[in-house]
Amino acid sequence: MTTELTTRCRLIALPRVTEQRGSLCVAEAARQVPFAIERVFWIFDVPGNARRACHAHRQQQEFIIAASGSFSVRAEDGGITDQFVLDAPDKGLFIPELVWVELTEFSPQALCLAFASGPYDEADNVRDYDEYRRLGARR
Repeated sequence: MTTELTTRCRLIALPRVTEQRGSLCVAEAARQVPFAIERVFWIFDVPGNARRACHAHRQQQEFIIAASGSFSVRAEDGGITDQFVLDAPDKGLFIPELVWVELTEFSPQALCLAFASGPYDEADNVRDYDEYRRLGARR
């Protein structure tokens, strides 16, 4: 039996209610989002050839959704890499701590909605890839 190695990141389907007036999705802490939400931010007006994130968090976790449009997520976790395409508002990507993340290929009008497990703390960011590799190898 072969086991395919993957990152600890995972796509999570969000409840969707569709009716004549439109659709609604829900993301609740401790239900679809596997942590208590302490911060929400969004990324928009990203040129199609730009990269965002390009870092890991020492302790914080994130949950990201393509609220509009689409973008790609490259996630590296202890030497294992996964590629995700977020292109629908009814699925989100859980990103645990110590996962290097790069967001690319933003479509026009893309809106990345992000929930984080803590307030902004620059000391929690690992922006140097070599430092990340040293930290990621310990997990």
